[in-house]
Amino acid sequence: MSSFEYITVLISIVVGLGITQILTGIANLIKKAHKVIIYWPHILWILFVLLLLIQDWWLTYELKLFHSWMLPSFLFIMLYPINLFMLARLLFPNKLKGKVIDLKIFYYKHYRGIFLLLSISAFISILYNLFILHLKLQDQLLQILLGTGITFITVKNYSNEWLHKTVSIVVLLTLIGSILVEWNVWLIE
Repeated sequence: MSSFEYITVLISIVVGLGITQILTGIANLIKKAHKVIIYWPHILWILFVLLLLIQDWWLTYELKLFHSWMLPSFLFIMLYPINLFMLARLLFPNKLKGKVIDLKIFYYKHYRGIFLLLSISAFISILYNLFILHLKLQDQLLQILLGTGITFITVKNYSNEWLHKTVSIVVLLTLIGSILVEWNVWLIE
């Protein structure tokens, strides 16, 4: 077994647990659909985090070229999937028993924690791109803008519904757009 294979096992487990959180949460919402009031911006954030988890797993293959495996670098690399796992868990109510669950109320009660973890993800991702993948800061301007915007909304505690709807659409479309534009870059050969 190569060091790459050994290292990526734990990364894949954490990413898999995050995907499990999302899929289980969605299944629970479907199972209790008669007791759930859907809020579409919240659903967009769920889809966004699911795509981030899948993207993280896919891009982990780039680590095959990384040869400086030491515990500190591995722990740094693990921060992103761990953060995504916590984000996936935070997106869903703990229990769907009993009363009606209004996802709009749930979202506005928890959006600051969700956005805080999104901001941390963006910051970790930028550092990862700089120090592990050796990308330049100017190559990450869109990511920096999105991370800064989400951080600003979190710090200022903006709960304007129009703003949250717009940001959820923009962020998800940006991720989908980047996947479509760079589809040929994310190739595993």
